[in-house]
Amino acid sequence: MPEELLPKHFTPYVAKKGEEYMSARQLAHFRSILETLKAELMHDIERTVHTMQDEATVFADPNDRASQETDIAIELRNRDRERKLIKKIEETIAHIDSGDYGYCSSCGVEIGIKRLEARPTATLCIDCKTLEEVRERQVAK
Repeated sequence: MPEELLPKHFTPYVAKKGEEYMSARQLAHFRSILETLKAELMHDIERTVHTMQDEATVFADPNDRASQETDIAIELRNRDRERKLIKKIEETIAHIDSGDYGYCSSCGVEIGIKRLEARPTATLCIDCKTLEEVRERQVAK
């Protein structure tokens, strides 16, 4: 998740001494991050729809029309990526509700607070993610 997609006003989590991993306080912290991110994405999508409706200008010049169509295509591609991210956020919130959040879906170890703050929708620990990326590179060759 690019840094610009993270909520701009979230405070890094500071664990208390001896605090259990994925305590209620930690889960509330990550739920807050995810819900804030989802709300920001939804707002961006609504803004895009209104902007596209307002800027629906028909240009006589083919170059202007092509530029407008390219801009719209790029914007729609970005919104599609955000729509997919919203779906992933909703799935992650469901993992919080089920008690599976914060643990690797492949090997079951703790993902870690710092990694989850960097990528709140992470489902793999760093080792499993690295292995997955190596496999993807090998298949791509």
